Amino acid sequence: MTLAIALEPAPIETDAHGVARVAQTRVTLDTVVTAFLEGCTPEEIGEQYPSLQLSDIYLVIGYYLRHRDEVHAYLTERQRQATVIQQEAEQRFSPIGIRDRLLARRNQSR
Repeated sequence: MTLAIALEPAPIETDAHGVARVAQTRVTLDTVVTAFLEGCTPEEIGEQYPSLQLSDIYLVIGYYLRHRDEVHAYLTERQRQATVIQQEAEQRFSPIGIRDRLLARRNQSR
């Protein structure tokens, strides 16, 4: 008997905003790769994100291991974008004194 070898494409899709997600889920590539780099096994990642199939997690990790430079460049860009968004949000809505403002608002409604 001969084993038929089939190539499995990585179950990674990019949404309209350029975010890479795993296998038609809301779980991002960033999430899986970061968990893996922090020492989680594929099984532990599957426990944390039950919407993922274990086989898809292994394929995504395999993709990462074969394309480290590209994935790290993608992760670096995502982090840069997140920093810009956070700075813009903090400029619009200052987090300084938010607890006091919320408590004052709550006290006004009483």
